[in-house]
Amino acid sequence: MKRIMRDTLIGDIIELDIKTTEILKKHGLDCLGCPASESESLAEAAKGHGANIEDIILELNRYLTLNKKV
Repeated sequence: MKRIMRDTLIGDIIELDIKTTEILKKHGLDCLGCPASESESLAEAAKGHGANIEDIILELNRYLTLNKKV
């Protein structure tokens, strides 16, 4: 899979590595159990929760790269 981008779906991020939920929760995206969240883009989720999308993308890609997931 390519790197995490603004339009990457939350469900796809979680599918790569369940531990990404810790990063998402850290940034205030804590409604990950909601059925709609899986088909929501990272940008939509960040906007809805007032989170900084660039910080989330950077941290997710750093984590996934270090753990050889992307």
